[in-house]
Order: sequence, then structure tokens, then C-alpha cells
Amino acid sequence: MLTQPLLLNEDALRRRRVVSLKVAAPSVRRTSSQSLLEGSRELVIEHEGNEYHLRLTRNDKLILTK
Repeated sequence: MLTQPLLLNEDALRRRRVVSLKVAAPSVRRTSSQSLLEGSRELVIEHEGNEYHLRLTRNDKLILTK
């Protein structure tokens, strides 16, 4: 977790108090499995010349296989 020091105010400056702020991590792109599968139960993903299969199981679990 990244932190960045922040000086509070003049009073804090006199007392040399510093507080750390949490810097938010860059957001990760999100999409729903329904949006990816569009009603089907399998999706083929091509990556660097290989095919990967994303499958929705009978128990509504996702499995990614090469």
C-alpha cells in the first residue's frame, strides 16, 4: 500500500506532525460474465496465437482452459 506524507496545518508544522494518506491504486477494468458470454455458455479468447476457452458450468462457475 502506498502512502504519502501530508503536513496538516501551521500548528502541526510547529509540532512537526505528519499524517500519511493512502493513495488509491489505479482502477481495474471490470465487465460482467453475462456481457462477455452474451447468452452462450462458452467464449473463445485468442491470446498470442493460442486459444483459451472460457466456459460456464452447470453450477454457474467459470472455467478457463487452454
